[in-house]
Amino acid sequence: MADAGERDGRARGGPWAPLAHRPFRRLAAGRLLVYFANAMAPVALAFAVLDTTGSTTDLGLVVGARSLANVALLLVGGVVADRVRRALVLQGSALAAAAVQAAIAASVLLEATSIPLLILLSVLNGALAAMSLPASAALTPQTVPSTLIRPANAVMRMGTNLGAIAGASLAGIVAAVFGPGWGLAGNAVAFSGAAVCFLGVTVPGATGRAAPGERVRPLRELREGWREFTARRWVWLVVLQFMVVNAVIAGGVQVLGPGIADDTFGRGLWGTVLAAQMAGALVGGVLAARSRVRHALLLGVALTAVEAVPLVVLAQAPHALLLGIAMFASGLAMEQFGVAWDVSLQENIPHDRLARVYAYDALGSFVALPLGEMAAGPLAHRLGTGSTLLAGAVLVTVVTAAALCSRQIRTLTTGRTPAATGTTLPPLAPDRTDTPGTPGAAEARPR
Repeated sequence: MADAGERDGRARGGPWAPLAHRPFRRLAAGRLLVYFANAMAPVALAFAVLDTTGSTTDLGLVVGARSLANVALLLVGGVVADRVRRALVLQGSALAAAAVQAAIAASVLLEATSIPLLILLSVLNGALAAMSLPASAALTPQTVPSTLIRPANAVMRMGTNLGAIAGASLAGIVAAVFGPGWGLAGNAVAFSGAAVCFLGVTVPGATGRAAPGERVRPLRELREGWREFTARRWVWLVVLQFMVVNAVIAGGVQVLGPGIADDTFGRGLWGTVLAAQMAGALVGGVLAARSRVRHALLLGVALTAVEAVPLVVLAQAPHALLLGIAMFASGLAMEQFGVAWDVSLQENIPHDRLARVYAYDALGSFVALPLGEMAAGPLAHRLGTGSTLLAGAVLVTVVTAAALCSRQIRTLTTGRTPAATGTTLPPLAPDRTDTPGTPGAAEARPR
């Protein structure tokens, strides 16, 4: 039975109503700490590598190794999250991530680190992230009533952005004043706190668990998730778009960005620049929580083009203030997409298959990350840093325009009742802008 706070929250409605639900609060707090740690990690790790070898190519190898492991195990994470209690998956992955971060911090602080060691630990980190990502995304709609899914996603993302703001800001300052090793040690503490928060996430009757005595067949589970993923053209088209966008941004901002910062305005301000993006995302989350836009996915996909702006600024005018403004705008725009995407999936995908669809989503979106991260340094060396960044900006704009050619993306609406467990959605007429007879022609009709 709902407690008084939950009943009041439902009665009040509004963007903060999900916080009246205890499981949602604990999940949001845990994810805030995870994002705090994950925002500190790349900044601290980047400067640890630069302090060790000074090579952006080595930096690309270290961050690329994490992405490779993440991509390789995402589908496994999706199956696990649909068959094992999702809060338990989050608890275990957070504790293990704390141990890995502590090991990285110790190696840096004791001056016993090396690129092969950092690559190995990054692989472990990526594997743990692959296990937790589908579980955390699929658990959110199970912690609130169906009428609160949009504000719940917005509030959840606002919390994770707050964590990312604090993490990115603190990482740059700690790396500049105390050294990157202490920033990595802070990651371990944050992951431990997240594990404690996840202990309080209890959702009676939640999906994501096998029936008693039912035999789990991973290949069949993956095929079932693949059918859900490919049955909706708007899903895989957006994933293809972000396959390119994420690779370009990872190479341009995460790999080339720290080197540009070191050569211009300093690593301390680099953390502030990254925090400006998270601040923009926080403001964007407030706007998204109050939004009643029916074609939210169309707006979000179109605003993805704003991601090209920081790349142009890094290439042409790498000043901290101007770059901070560009990153703020990027964060605000991307939050409109993020909330629209989560709500669209949660309203259209059955809950007992949602984690697997999120896993395919993440796999497609992240599969090119290692390529973008590992290729950024060599491309910048051959073509020049500015030319590489400008080419990336053009690529982001082109793939965004291509995604908008799909009628389903332009017409999908939000605000419907979420798909129930095990339901099958009715067929959808083929997208007139796509070739008839291609995979995914039998689609779900969004309403």
